Amino acid sequence: MRFVVQEHHATHLHWDFRLEMDGVLKSWAIPKEPPINRGVKRLAIQVDDHDVSYIDFEGEIPEGYGAGTVRIWDRGEYELKEREAEKMVFSLKGSKLKGGYCLVRFKGEEKNWLFFKI
Repeated sequence: MRFVVQEHHATHLHWDFRLEMDGVLKSWAIPKEPPINRGVKRLAIQVDDHDVSYIDFEGEIPEGYGAGTVRIWDRGEYELKEREAEKMVFSLKGSKLKGGYCLVRFKGEEKNWLFFKI
């Protein structure tokens, strides 16, 4: 399966982390650069699923929701190791993000997750 991280220069710079899963791109907005090293944890806010065709998108989003410049920051393949409602563990094979990673949902939160390298 594929993943992509898109650097999104919108109202606030953030990174969109997307995993190809269940026929869509499961997506999270990460306010700070994704972690390359262990010990760095990032907030990841789950956003609407995107169409799989969006995995290659780079360019300008016109005025309105999400307006701004989008560039691919990293991309590659991933292998899902564990998937539960509150936790996902996977191995990323990108040019920047490599190795084991985890997404863990904050207790009592619907959209807030913690993203880190394991």
